[in-house]
Amino acid sequence: MSDNPLLALRERISALDLKLLSLLAERRELALDVARSKLTTHRPIRDKERERILLEHLVTEGKKLNLDGFYVTRLFQLIIEDSVLTQQALLQSNLNQTLERSARIAFLGPKGSYSHLAARQYGARYFDQVVECGCQKFPDIIQMVETGQADYGVLPIENSSSGSINDVYDLLQHTNLSLVGELTNPIDHCMLVTGESSIDQIEVVYSHPQPFQQCSQFISRYPHWKIEYCESTAAAMEKVAALNSPHAAALGSGPGGALYGLQVLEHNLANQQQNETRFIVLARKAIEVSEQVPAKTTLIMATGQQSGALVEALLVLREQGIVMTRLESRPIYGNPREEMFYIDVQANLRSAPMQKALAGLQAITRSLKVLGCYPSENVVPVDPE
Repeated sequence: MSDNPLLALRERISALDLKLLSLLAERRELALDVARSKLTTHRPIRDKERERILLEHLVTEGKKLNLDGFYVTRLFQLIIEDSVLTQQALLQSNLNQTLERSARIAFLGPKGSYSHLAARQYGARYFDQVVECGCQKFPDIIQMVETGQADYGVLPIENSSSGSINDVYDLLQHTNLSLVGELTNPIDHCMLVTGESSIDQIEVVYSHPQPFQQCSQFISRYPHWKIEYCESTAAAMEKVAALNSPHAAALGSGPGGALYGLQVLEHNLANQQQNETRFIVLARKAIEVSEQVPAKTTLIMATGQQSGALVEALLVLREQGIVMTRLESRPIYGNPREEMFYIDVQANLRSAPMQKALAGLQAITRSLKVLGCYPSENVVPVDPE
């Protein structure tokens, strides 16, 4: 034990943190045991009423220990989310007989990009080992998976601040790859610098066009800054690290910047405080989704040009009680006066209502294609009463 009281207290805290990690790992193993039992009982992964009762109990017990109820709720909502996704991954691996424990995953940019971090997150959940394949452009990701150079491709498709990423939607029109997964990650745009720099010293900022758009209000405060566009946030961070100048900064993620030795000067810079990006995962082969987990299906269709054609198609979904979560339109390549519609629905492709809906849509649309059915990774937390 050190003679320094502060150092001694920090050592005790560090020891407790290690114990917490061990307990979290033990809890995750128990969650996997629960998932294995559900393989035979066919019970759904989530029991929201049990989650609510558990949170109520934990908040009550936490208050006895002088712990704030909001703190306890936030902490265990995150733990429950990890448990749900861990169980979901096991059920999916069993259903699709995923024997490979390694995968090659393609993403946009070099190490440190938001896509890179999303690819790592997806790989860590489903595989023991991941070979990371950074790409310069979105079409390169598609090509690597189509040609077998990569097993999966991770692409950003929409952001809560800047909206849809149209380049990715357009690529989905022309590929035979299947949509097999999704991730929705919070995005914390940071101003990243090398060494001891200050906001007043910055003269040039590097980043991908998307972060500049999402942080436009912050950027507008400094009209003298020179804006330099890069292929990705990671390329911007790599550039700033190489320049090693107090006058250069990158707009990107804190964890990504750390990979390049950059320091966070400012953070949480997006126009909207709740800034999230949804990523999709593509593979050459479609997957089946267990009926025990929440599923999404993504369709692409072209309706006739007569009045009410789209409404008629959407009524088919309503008649089957299918909830639509997103509708996006894009011009058809070579025929800009017509549009393709991308639709995300909360339904398993194998379910009877979804099959009836597909038959109904097939009869009234000019073209219809299922891009994929995949587990929904958006775990909406329950709140205690």
